[in-house]
Amino acid sequence: MDIDQARGLAADVLAALTGITDPEIGGNIVDLGLIYDVSVDEAGAANVVMTTTTKGCPAAGFLQQAVQASVEAVAGVTVAVVHLTYEPRWTPEMIRAGVFPFSSRH
Repeated sequence: MDIDQARGLAADVLAALTGITDPEIGGNIVDLGLIYDVSVDEAGAANVVMTTTTKGCPAAGFLQQAVQASVEAVAGVTVAVVHLTYEPRWTPEMIRAGVFPFSSRH
């Protein structure tokens, strides 16, 4: 696949991730700002960098597995690697504007 197809596949991956709901806050993980980066190389290998709302989040394992499964289910993805990071630390300001009443970004 060429670079434009890889970018399109990354957009498909991001769209698939909107189907995952954070069990504590209740919104999808993309709108909550928990997905820091999605990239797909020309071989179809997807790389996702994500976080949780707090370090030591009890749902971290569940969320990471859900992301892995969702990415692997996207047609065209050959392999998925999910990295969990806490740098930068997640804050409510990362929530997409207008998604929740407590989002400070408008």
